[in-house]
Amino acid sequence: MDAPSFRYFTKMAKGIRFGTAVIEAKRLFIGLELPEACRKTLADLDPELPGLRWLPSSQLHLTMSFLGQVNTAGESVLCGALSAVKVPPFLLPLCGLGVFNARGRPSVVWAGVGKGHPHLFALHHHIQDAVLHAGLEADLKPFHPHVTVARVRNLSSQALKPFLRRHAEAEFGLFQVTSFTLFSSDLLPEGAKHHAESSFPLAS
Repeated sequence: MDAPSFRYFTKMAKGIRFGTAVIEAKRLFIGLELPEACRKTLADLDPELPGLRWLPSSQLHLTMSFLGQVNTAGESVLCGALSAVKVPPFLLPLCGLGVFNARGRPSVVWAGVGKGHPHLFALHHHIQDAVLHAGLEADLKPFHPHVTVARVRNLSSQALKPFLRRHAEAEFGLFQVTSFTLFSSDLLPEGAKHHAESSFPLAS
């Protein structure tokens, strides 16, 4: 994508066009923030392989539901619905690295959460209900909880395999989930940059 096209795309990503009017909108998703210590541990794993773009520690999170473009009014209704979501706090491990493939080649390196926690899946269910209650379209893809740590471009499975094998069963920390967050995401040439918009505490 050339520079003028990207600037146009970025500009349009911040609004939804209706006829000649552009209504302010944000690219939103809901996720879990990670403690700084866990983010640093994952960031320090970077093997600096050519074709592997490790994400900055500030951008590491666990996505619960991707929403796409949501206007200001929709965001307000959504926040009201999300504030009613309550599950007990729970502990979540970060362990093992794996890879998602696209068209037969590695595309994403992720850190897992073991088998997860029942409250994690309950939280996901309640978040999806809240999204629907707010009149928005829920992310219907199967929920496979993970933390994306790197994007892969032009790197073969064989070149990546030794690194993944070394960390397949590694433990990267245990953290307590006490809230979830509504994030906005800006698409930039170097990749998406996320910003926390609102935080919602779990049940005490």
